[in-house]
Amino acid sequence: MDLQSLAVVLRAALSHVPEERKAAEESLNQFQYAPQHLVRLLQIIVDGSCDMAVRQVASIHFKNFVAKNWSPNDPEESQKISESDKLMVRENILGFIVQVPPLLRAQLGESIKTIIHSDYPEQWPGLLHWVTHNLESENQIFGALYVLRVLSRKYEFKSEDERIPLYHIVEETFPRLLSIFSKLVQIVNPPIEVADLIKLICKIFWSSIYLEIPKQLFDPNVFNAWMSLFINLLERPVPVEGQPLDPDVRKSWGWWKVKKWTIHILNRLYTRFGDMKLQKPESKAFAQMFQKNYAGRILGCHLQILNAVRTGDYLPDRVINLVLQYLTNSVTKNSMYQLMQPQIDIILFEIIFPLMCFNDNDQKLWDEDPHEYVRKGYDIIEDLYSPRTAAMDFVSELVRKRGKSNLQKFIHFIVDIFRRYDEASIEIKPYRQKDGALLAIGTLCDKLKQTDPYKAELERMLVQHVFPEFNSHVGHLRAKAAWVAGQYAHISFSDQDNFRKAMHCIVSGMRDPDLPVRVDSVFALHLNEIRPILPQLLDEFFKLMNEVENEDLVFTLETIVDKFGEEMAPYALGLCQNLAAAFWRCMASQEADDEADDSGALAAVGCLRAISTILESVSSLPHLFIQIEPTLLPIMRRMLTSDGQDVYEEVLEIVSYMTFFSPSISLDMWSLWPLMMEALNDWAIDFFENILVPLDNYVSRGSDHFLACKNPDYQQSLWSALSSIMMDQNMEDSDIEPAPKLIEVVFQNCKGNVDQWVEPYLSLTIDRLRRAHKPYLKCLLVQVIANAFYYNPSLTLATLHKLGANKSKRVVYEPILRDHIPGEALNRIFKATLDLLVAYKEQVAESKKQDDADGDDMDGFDADEDEDDDEVESDKEMGLDEEDADEVNSLHLQKLAAEARGFQPADEYDDSDDDFSDDEELQSPIDEVDPFILFVETVQGLQASDPIRFQSLMQTLDFRYQALASGIAQHAEERRVEIEKEKLEKANAQ
Repeated sequence: MDLQSLAVVLRAALSHVPEERKAAEESLNQFQYAPQHLVRLLQIIVDGSCDMAVRQVASIHFKNFVAKNWSPNDPEESQKISESDKLMVRENILGFIVQVPPLLRAQLGESIKTIIHSDYPEQWPGLLHWVTHNLESENQIFGALYVLRVLSRKYEFKSEDERIPLYHIVEETFPRLLSIFSKLVQIVNPPIEVADLIKLICKIFWSSIYLEIPKQLFDPNVFNAWMSLFINLLERPVPVEGQPLDPDVRKSWGWWKVKKWTIHILNRLYTRFGDMKLQKPESKAFAQMFQKNYAGRILGCHLQILNAVRTGDYLPDRVINLVLQYLTNSVTKNSMYQLMQPQIDIILFEIIFPLMCFNDNDQKLWDEDPHEYVRKGYDIIEDLYSPRTAAMDFVSELVRKRGKSNLQKFIHFIVDIFRRYDEASIEIKPYRQKDGALLAIGTLCDKLKQTDPYKAELERMLVQHVFPEFNSHVGHLRAKAAWVAGQYAHISFSDQDNFRKAMHCIVSGMRDPDLPVRVDSVFALHLNEIRPILPQLLDEFFKLMNEVENEDLVFTLETIVDKFGEEMAPYALGLCQNLAAAFWRCMASQEADDEADDSGALAAVGCLRAISTILESVSSLPHLFIQIEPTLLPIMRRMLTSDGQDVYEEVLEIVSYMTFFSPSISLDMWSLWPLMMEALNDWAIDFFENILVPLDNYVSRGSDHFLACKNPDYQQSLWSALSSIMMDQNMEDSDIEPAPKLIEVVFQNCKGNVDQWVEPYLSLTIDRLRRAHKPYLKCLLVQVIANAFYYNPSLTLATLHKLGANKSKRVVYEPILRDHIPGEALNRIFKATLDLLVAYKEQVAESKKQDDADGDDMDGFDADEDEDDDEVESDKEMGLDEEDADEVNSLHLQKLAAEARGFQPADEYDDSDDDFSDDEELQSPIDEVDPFILFVETVQGLQASDPIRFQSLMQTLDFRYQALASGIAQHAEERRVEIEKEKLEKANAQ
């Protein structure tokens, strides 16, 4: 397709006529892999004489095509773009960055990012030279900085070994970058374009220093030159002239972006070098220099910036948030706190507290978009921007680390606000200050509950200053009262009437006319006292779920269900119906708006998780599952296809409950089997472990139907899937572990009915056993052979002989003792089995001993919970920019990872062969078989049926094995007594 024809097709893609638009899209898809197609798209993007709408369509198509095809994820996939086209794109695209307008630059920038991440430095060695050359050219500086930003960004989160190319980039570009930076900062009355250039330099610097400081910057002269420029920008007021009036546009204005990135960088350096205890030996001198020359000076600048809060001048939320993070980190450091201390009252009462109060923006959002008000209040990402959250963090850290000199005066300040509020007439009450005071009291909950004399006064404080606001005519005070009551719900109330009053106020709040009050009331629920009002409570929950998609709301419902267990039985069907309806609404909203945030998707997952919790809570009432099944079947049928990939694990859990706890597996539930097998064969191999559980239930609880039905043929479909997986040469050992487990399920539950499958499954097992590397998989495969002996010893032995595997030294189960095995082989098997049983007995004893020790250790589990007073919480501030959505994701993940680190063992992701997994979820007919009793009974059977053979066996044993046999026999009798005792205790418990 030539250039002119391509432009015509792109224009047609904008047509309002569906047929024309579809034809254009099909034409683009047909010719997209043709030679020169990508190059022609690029030509249209930069053609100034072409219509802008056409250029924009071309840029989007170009970006998407490059993202998908420049570097395919599958290395075996054939290259869709020729090397000559790639070379032409690389040679021309960089220069176009400056030529195209911002609307197109964003698309080209994404494409450059994709190409750099794929090709630099190996396939694009000349890229760095292009950057350094164009940094010298006045007309090309913006393009060079733009590309350098993308290049440095590639290495922002890389480990030290992977950052080596970055150090070369810094060495080649930073001297010139510093010179450009210096000239830009010195311009008097600079235009907004200068801000854009400085912002790019700041971002380049940020990406280069985020994880490690390049060695070039450890040179004091170089570092001081950079720092003097950053301090200059920090101290310099943002120009008043040219600031947009629209608040949403104003916060993204170039000079405020420069201020934000400057603070970002200085905060990051402070986080890295502000505490000597965190330094490696080679960086201690540098850290001392930073603390001496810059830490205090930055603090002074930050305090000056915060004066805008006192004077009512404009400051973007993100700037306030970042500055307060610096102050919060400074509270723990003596030298920094001493600098802050003379102004601490001003900071606390004239800056921090006003930020905690309800404000005009809150009121506007409350009135105009209450759903957004709720979302912002419970969104972890919003916390990273919020001045209020940063103010709460500062107060918490101040009273935790410096409470002796600050807690009392802060509480007196709050009490004074309460007093003035109570004394003022209704027209002039300081409602917003009361809101801030309640927020402060809730924030300090943990500290006040532990500190005299406040802990004794908490109940009176709640009754006097919090509970009355449940009836306030001001909506945000009703919401805040519910939130504070929830924070203090776990204190010991001397008067239970006060607690019940609070509970009823919270429940009443769930029917409040204002949505934020209803949501805060739900989250404030204290579960112990809501039993008498469960029906009304659930009714309000369902009404609220019809109004707002919120995963926290569903989680609270899930918590209630988990708390009351079987008591939820009368409501189980209604709960599932309402949750199913909520799930379908969430899915519909997601499908209607692909650009929607994740809250709806999270709420959908939450609905399914809550359904699982309900099913578990009524697991002892199988008749309920028959009633619930019709409600859940449509969800299971739809979401077990590729439509449900995002919720597949949750849906499989529901299928597992339905197939395990129902009185029997219905034909409707059996209709799900083909869907799971189709998914497993196509795309769901990553969920094999989850699919294993319902498949086990189908075979073990519905074995008659599994064996009898031929349309569909469940036996054949299972064989097809398992053989395909186990024969796949590219499949890792860990990926196929569920396969041998399923073969075991068949042998254990279909005894005498699947003789035709013994040879195929054994052949498959032995073949994979020869290729297996991990001990756990080898163990599972040997267990398949052992289960085959359990199924039919004679048939298994004959099959192994036929397959040439009878000489294997693998140990098999005791039933083969009954078969006619040569005396010498029987002797070896008998001894090996004795050794195994002795080892197993010792292993069980050691495991019990370890469990007892672990139980003792739990008594002191919290002993080391309190951190040292001088301990520093580092890396609290990180990079975040509205322009860079992936930075948000990165930060979100890092924050969640930081929280998770405290709960994960050090070897959480260790792929060690010793790391065998648990099969506690699986049940089988041989679970009840005690190996010691079975062994003794088998030997006794041999003695009774063939006494001469038994006598011959005993005579060949030496004294050691005779003693082991006697010991095992004695232990078997002990186990028999223990098992009878356990059965009796279980029967009495019922």
